[in-house]
Amino acid sequence: MSYLLSLLDKSPLDEGQTATEALQATIRLAVRAEEWGYHRFWVAEHHNMSSLASSAPETLMSYLLARTSKIRIGSGGVMLQHYSAYKVAETFNLLASLAPSRVDLGVGKAPGGFPLSTRALQAGIDPALRPSFAEQLADLNRYLLGAATQSELLATPLPPVAPERFLLGASVDSAVLAAEKGWKLVFAGHLNGDPDNLQKTFDAYERATGGKRPLLALAAAFAADSEQRARERVAGLKIFKVLFGNGQSVNVGSEEQAAEYARQAGFADYRVEEKNPSVLHGTARQVRQELDDLHRRYGVKEFVIDTPSVGATERFASIELIARERLSLAA
Repeated sequence: MSYLLSLLDKSPLDEGQTATEALQATIRLAVRAEEWGYHRFWVAEHHNMSSLASSAPETLMSYLLARTSKIRIGSGGVMLQHYSAYKVAETFNLLASLAPSRVDLGVGKAPGGFPLSTRALQAGIDPALRPSFAEQLADLNRYLLGAATQSELLATPLPPVAPERFLLGASVDSAVLAAEKGWKLVFAGHLNGDPDNLQKTFDAYERATGGKRPLLALAAAFAADSEQRARERVAGLKIFKVLFGNGQSVNVGSEEQAAEYARQAGFADYRVEEKNPSVLHGTARQVRQELDDLHRRYGVKEFVIDTPSVGATERFASIELIARERLSLAA
């Protein structure tokens, strides 16, 4: 099957592990991912979370670019609502100048944390002057492609090749916005694995781009030596969707986090829905067959595999098993 495999890593802390150890594991994984033939390696942005170490993807990216030589390195993604589009463009143009043709800029609308960290990140922003997400994408286009449009305001340094631009989303609205602004769509399947929504989102992107399919689809995947072992390891994974009385909703990792999020947001009226995340699992061959099926069904050209938090040893083993299955198939 003709599609690429890439990785998204959140730098999870195993029980008893320090943030330094978790980040070192991410670095080792990026180096091995390059050896195993993965196309991209992306890192995430999460704030004020003791279980995840990656809060500043652009900083971690610079280290990963220095430790690798071929694999593309990117953000999955920068939570754009917190930042100036100009500063984001400067940062990623600098990265792309350090490592030409290897830098990806993925952006998302989510806060990447709970209300207290969001308020701290946005402490200096006047809400009345804050641009919309669509306006920020347009600003990023202008700054990242400024040299080509002879813009007065340049986000220097100007790299020989601009960073590739990706919008992370899981809705028809995201598909239409990505197409309108000229960004590649990344369907966040780990957040919304509903097949009907996936099909509608892909179709909307295809219509809006005149025939293009989303280049990437995010999929959580875990492979083990046996189907039973894989099933056991993912059985305990849960997503808790918190729904507030005003119509807003957010996904968190536990009922305790749901209550804490509501407290920080000042909501007394809320309810929680427990869900199983969409995780492809089984032996490496079974995971590959599921990826093959998704490729055939939706025309996916590339999968960014989000590995669940099952411990560093099994996380590494899963990623290697999937890579070796692809290599054996190619051979």
